[in-house]
Amino acid sequence: MYSHNMVGTNDVAKAKAFYDATFQAIGGKPGIQDDKGRLIYMHNDGLFLVTPPINGEPATAGNGCTIGFAMADEAQAKAWHDAGVAAGGTSIEDPPGIREGGFGQLYLAYLRDPDGNKLCALKRL
Repeated sequence: MYSHNMVGTNDVAKAKAFYDATFQAIGGKPGIQDDKGRLIYMHNDGLFLVTPPINGEPATAGNGCTIGFAMADEAQAKAWHDAGVAAGGTSIEDPPGIREGGFGQLYLAYLRDPDGNKLCALKRL
C-alpha cells in the first residue's frame, strides 16, 4: 500500500546521525543525501526520507502521527531503540516491551527523533 514515508527536519546533520544509528542497528545502511539535501534510506524494500521542508517553513512533527518500522525480533527492536536514544532521540511512552492489544501481543518501542517525529519499532508476537 505504501511507497515511502517522509519526515521533515530542521537539522539535516543531526537527523542523519539519528537515522543512520537507528537503521544501522537493524541491519540497514547509512542514508545517502541527494542534490536537494534530502536523506534517503532504503531497507527491506522500504523507502524512508528525511528533508528540510520545501516551503522553507520550519519542520514540525505531525500531531497524532506515528511511523512504525517492522522488526525481525524483540532484540532488534530494543537495539533500534537504544541506538536512537544514544543518537539524540527521546524514549517516549512505556519502556520497550510486550503489550497486549486488539492485535494480540506486540513488542513495541517508541522514540521521538531530534525533530519530534514519533517513531515505533514493532514486532508482532
